[in-house]
Amino acid sequence: MKRAPFRGLNAILFKEFITVLRDPMTLFFMLFPPLVEMIAFGYALDNDVKHMPMAILNEDRTVESRQFLDRFVNTETFRIVAEVQNAEEMASEIRKGRASVGMQIPPHFTRDLRAGHPATVQVLIDGSNSTTALQALNTALGVALTQSVEMMMAESGRRTVPVEIRPQMLYNPTMRSPNFYVPGVIGIVLQIGTTFATAMAVVRERERGTLEQLLVSPLSRWGLMLGKLVPYLCIGMLMAILLFSIMRFLFAVPIAGNPVALLFSTLVYCFALLSIGLFVGTKAENQMQALQMSMMFVLPSVFFSGFIFPRETMPWIFYALGSILPTTYFISLIRAIILRGANFFEYWHSLTILSGMAVILFCVCALQFRKKIG
Repeated sequence: MKRAPFRGLNAILFKEFITVLRDPMTLFFMLFPPLVEMIAFGYALDNDVKHMPMAILNEDRTVESRQFLDRFVNTETFRIVAEVQNAEEMASEIRKGRASVGMQIPPHFTRDLRAGHPATVQVLIDGSNSTTALQALNTALGVALTQSVEMMMAESGRRTVPVEIRPQMLYNPTMRSPNFYVPGVIGIVLQIGTTFATAMAVVRERERGTLEQLLVSPLSRWGLMLGKLVPYLCIGMLMAILLFSIMRFLFAVPIAGNPVALLFSTLVYCFALLSIGLFVGTKAENQMQALQMSMMFVLPSVFFSGFIFPRETMPWIFYALGSILPTTYFISLIRAIILRGANFFEYWHSLTILSGMAVILFCVCALQFRKKIG
């Protein structure tokens, strides 16, 4: 008689649910650290740099030069922290890290403006932090261009600019960084919590000596693997719901798409992550090995999934590496659903690949698990 492929599933499910519920530390480390990480990463990952410290060397000291400085301060990108007396002192302030930007207004700034000559302003930017440096550069160029256009229009008598661009920002009109980063943070945090949990569950069985009892019991490998996965899948979905609630109500990120589609995509993603955790658990001999092997999957997901850096700018080998990570497709999915309000026919490709990964990973875990001791 042919054996059932999921023989013993109910028994192992009952055992795992009881084990998890009787282990408050497991529940604590699965739920509490991800919530803290979500809040910390959500606030920390923000490209909207405000109030960068700026040192000023104003050698002109006229009303026009002060008005020019006020334009920079009014952008809320800069704040004046020091007014220095010479260029060496300004450079020293930047080297010491007290200022990110230094601005030198020459003595003949106002005279050149009134004479219709170019008035040169020196702006020194600390390039050791490329993110703040790029924003400082763009803001400085924007302020100078705006004032130049206004003065040229006043001198020529024109009331409109020759070419007018009317951009319309879709899906994130205010360009809020949390709208872009927080959905990606959810994908990373879920991976950290779920992968470690299932890996540790299998390793803990081995260290306690109870894995041998399961190996000699009348359980099929499919039933054993699925039974160990389902309880943590339930906890992972509970964690995901909490993370989405924080995203919506704490970080005010609107969900433009279908919440049911969002939860289904998360379910598939969690299944794939838990399968990775099972794979790690069946290979690792102790908890330290399980931790190290899990980190081999987490770190590439942070850097190569498109969470922070655009994948299109990566060398082909890292782009290819990102293509085999479930996190890459999940982040693409939830950004499409949450930000762009995409429907199924607009994200089915990512969902199909993610579902295929989940099934393949689970099959690999079950097939490579050998029902023998040692």
